[in-house]
Amino acid sequence: MSNQYLDPSLKIFSLSSNRALAQEVAKVVGLELGKCSVNRFSDGEIQINIEESIRGCDVYVVQSTSDPVNDHLMELLIMIDALKRASAKTINLVMPYYGYARQDRKARAREPITAKLVANLIEIAGATRIINLDLHAPQIQGFFDIPTDHLMGVPILGDYFKTKHFDRDEVVIVSPDHGGVTRARRLADRLKAPIAIIDKRRPRPNVSEVMNIVGNVEGKIAILIDDIIDTAGTITLAANALTEAGAKEVFACCTHPVLSGPAIERIESSNIKELIVTNSIVLPEDKKIDKIKELSVAPLLGEAIIRVHENQSVSTLFD
Repeated sequence: MSNQYLDPSLKIFSLSSNRALAQEVAKVVGLELGKCSVNRFSDGEIQINIEESIRGCDVYVVQSTSDPVNDHLMELLIMIDALKRASAKTINLVMPYYGYARQDRKARAREPITAKLVANLIEIAGATRIINLDLHAPQIQGFFDIPTDHLMGVPILGDYFKTKHFDRDEVVIVSPDHGGVTRARRLADRLKAPIAIIDKRRPRPNVSEVMNIVGNVEGKIAILIDDIIDTAGTITLAANALTEAGAKEVFACCTHPVLSGPAIERIESSNIKELIVTNSIVLPEDKKIDKIKELSVAPLLGEAIIRVHENQSVSTLFD
């Protein structure tokens, strides 16, 4: 592929959440980012101006709905409306991180299903396609009645661990809960390693209690994998449990480094040797510690955009 993508009908725009990633994605595709500005009125309302013609174009908007979630979500909805009214042919959202995804069902009486509400908002605003990365629950794809392409972070994380050249017999992939077993199995298949599961109970949100470990971790290099690390309570307790069960080293990895509240402090003081994350969410300078290694998802997202635009298969990116 040449450095310059020649189809003038393809345009990529970035909003405020992750401009550095959007620039990287545009570079992978071979384009400059489209010109648009995001400003605030004095009362805090968001104002978006698209500063070039996009009539009849296939537009891709890169935006993670990460902290501040509501601002970034509102930016996205206003951008979709602006693109629709400016006669874009298609409006494709590239959402590396989909906020509100953890509220995907009614776990208790009188709870909202916010992941579905956000899907409705995006659709009614006028989006025609969505490209996601590691949704918290894959069934969220079904909340949309527009095409969704669900990309996986596991190949990127797996390729990184392959560069470590661990002895195959000494590695075990660990899911920090029952819900993440499928993800752990995918990584285990790539690294030809067995899996273990941590059986835990969560008394209330963001508070977890480790119970016991299903599988053999004694004398092994344990690699914990999750989709999101938020307050890092689950992952650090899991790392402690693995060490107590005889694991000789503990690595951790995730796609989305939310890392809120006491997360950095917990990771810093934990026995996790290295935490591998992707740049689906911007990692501010104060969260860049020696233990954290950041990998880029731009090549994956850029390739997905090209494949969607050229009507090629996206599923081959998982091989």
